[in-house]
Amino acid sequence: MAGRDDGWRQPHGNRRKPVLNTIMMQRRHFLQLGLLSASPAWLPAAEFLPQSATFQGERKFQQVVARALAENWAALPMGTRVAQFGQALLGTKYVAWTLEIDDRVESPSANFNGLDCWTFFEIALGLARMIAKRQRSYSPSDLLRQIEWTRYRGGVCRGHYLDRIHYLDEWFTDNTARGNIRTVTRNIGPVVRLTGRSNDEMSLNPKLYRYLRTNPALVPAMRQIEARLESVPFDFIPKQQVAACEARIQSGDVIGIVTNRQHVFCSHVGLALRTQDGVCRFMHASLTHKKVAVDQSVHEYLNGIKSHAGIIVGRPV
Repeated sequence: MAGRDDGWRQPHGNRRKPVLNTIMMQRRHFLQLGLLSASPAWLPAAEFLPQSATFQGERKFQQVVARALAENWAALPMGTRVAQFGQALLGTKYVAWTLEIDDRVESPSANFNGLDCWTFFEIALGLARMIAKRQRSYSPSDLLRQIEWTRYRGGVCRGHYLDRIHYLDEWFTDNTARGNIRTVTRNIGPVVRLTGRSNDEMSLNPKLYRYLRTNPALVPAMRQIEARLESVPFDFIPKQQVAACEARIQSGDVIGIVTNRQHVFCSHVGLALRTQDGVCRFMHASLTHKKVAVDQSVHEYLNGIKSHAGIIVGRPV
């Protein structure tokens, strides 16, 4: 892969500030020119690490994009387009912790050589958003900007770990507020409110997370974020109700799996895919299958795992 090195050195201490300032100045310059002011999602990606670290599998990326261009996927409805990119990633091996790429510096990233549940749905969505802006060719930076726009709070990464949205319930709330998805859970089926549950898995287990393990000073701030999330009402469709309302789920919908486990609201995520037999299936990066796979129907998948409590549904727009 042709990584982007161009003399980059990892920022540390006070050396990080000039790098951040340069990127923010570049963004202001684009806005002053009026070239991208109508759509912040098309600003240049904020890249705080070299692409040799942040972008893996460029050959696969270019193969998927070439097929999308040849078959004019940009003309497809958004949900169909997301599902199409999801299918293009089928067979990619499951690799956990693909978001933890450095000890201190946070930067948008994508790995086409290995996906976990979060990066699978996020890359499929990012590719679908990317090709909506028609170009003759696309670079890793084009995708990284779309990743930044959906992965980080308010769509902005400033190089800090806590800029990233770490919990799926917040991802739904933040991306709904900014018009990237519509949370359609209530439109799909009857909901119940989750109560009596903390949402503090990361602050309780900081040694599992590379950045928190390296910098324990981040843990109190992470706990503040978690406490805020715990105060937001959280409604979901119980798994006993999903079979009856599955017909209202569309291909490309983001399906968040709500769990019965303590200390977290959602434990898994994937995409809906309505196959030729009319069945609405769960497409995801699966630890069980060890790859990106199309699984059973959504309700059968839920019923097959005792800890699954239900679903939330987001529709890309």
